[in-house]
Amino acid sequence: MLCWLAVLPGLAFAAVRLPGLERGALVQAVAFTPYVAVGAVLPLVLALALRRRAPAVVAALTALALAGVVVPRALPTGQPAADGPTIRVLTANLLGGAGDARTLVDLVRANRVDVLALQEFTPDAQAELGRRGLARLLPYQQLNAEKYTTGSGLYARFPLTEVGLRRNAGFGFSQAYGTLAVPGAPPVRIESVHPAAPYAPSVVPDWRTDLAAQPPATPDGLLSVLAGDFNATLDHAPLRDLLATGYVDAADAVGAGWTGTWGPYDGDPIPPVAIDHVLVDRRIAVRAVTVRGLPGSDHRTVLAELRLPSR
Repeated sequence: MLCWLAVLPGLAFAAVRLPGLERGALVQAVAFTPYVAVGAVLPLVLALALRRRAPAVVAALTALALAGVVVPRALPTGQPAADGPTIRVLTANLLGGAGDARTLVDLVRANRVDVLALQEFTPDAQAELGRRGLARLLPYQQLNAEKYTTGSGLYARFPLTEVGLRRNAGFGFSQAYGTLAVPGAPPVRIESVHPAAPYAPSVVPDWRTDLAAQPPATPDGLLSVLAGDFNATLDHAPLRDLLATGYVDAADAVGAGWTGTWGPYDGDPIPPVAIDHVLVDRRIAVRAVTVRGLPGSDHRTVLAELRLPSR
């Protein structure tokens, strides 16, 4: 009985996670799948120690199933043979404009960032970034600064055309977008992503609606990059559905998929989880991903170095 009591919670979790059946409060729980996968080894050790064959078999299958979905994130995958120019895309959630502007501009300058996608972008943040010289580094812009958390922005080193703004139905978060003209490469559509957060079961429908509304990849059309705070990990079914349209998660592609981007960074006792992503068209090669802290924000920044196909 002790063995089965230890084994069944992991089995139930796997039965929800693997087919993507998370609903209500389970949406939050699924974000911590990597931790559950590590913990799933303990019931196996217990069953083996007590020589209980049936619980041991079930525990082994559960541990293997969960390991099968999280271990690949630590392993780099093959890249497409892109032979065009390289661009660097940085995304940052400013926590209602509180993210430190000096640190952000220093990151842009030091890493020669070509595109900066911002969420929770406020008028005060826009003014402070301007004083720090961001517009000189990235002169092409599509900005929608708003009070509190609904603002969005794109700054770019190269010209932006076909710019616009989408408003998510859930919490009303806005998403700035535009088409980037990089010399020597096809046009690239880039959007700063920010769907609703599933902080309570009552808002999970809003979260699902916003994620379902994200622009799908167009494998036979325009190159596309989505960068931002997705409020979802690779274990959430709606994000996996979006990836299935033709995107690759940049961090996952280079073996950095376990790196947390949200959680304890403003002092809350929450284990780190990866909810900030750069999703790229499968025709784009990912060369590197770096995650760094941003004082004043509860999110860390994600910097992806991408190689585009040539014209």
